[in-house]
Amino acid sequence: QVQFVESGGGSVQPGDSLRLSCAASGSITSINVMGWHRQVPGKDREPVASVTTGGEIKYADSVKGRFTISRDNAKNAVFLQMTNLKPEDTGVYYCSAIATVVGAAFPRAYWGQGTQVTVSS
Repeated sequence: QVQFVESGGGSVQPGDSLRLSCAASGSITSINVMGWHRQVPGKDREPVASVTTGGEIKYADSVKGRFTISRDNAKNAVFLQMTNLKPEDTGVYYCSAIATVVGAAFPRAYWGQGTQVTVSS
């Protein structure tokens, strides 16, 4: 009942920048939080950044000072501006939302298909 359209991934060199975009749609009653997680094979999916509808922002320590998350609540959209990318930033980035859908009593987490980010020389 929640779908995501993600874009902005690609292959870049260290020090380059990328901007990820995501828009959520579906039978959504409300969204508490939107953000981004990333995952590499053999490792757990880890949070990167999140923003509440009220504007509270959190970042993983590894990306502080380099990544900036923003949102457009009217469009159920979230963005991640990534600068000074490093090889360790490589992974599949998943748009995520904690949302309540029509007919549900409680919110739950939803995930997009993911967009690949590769940082290498």
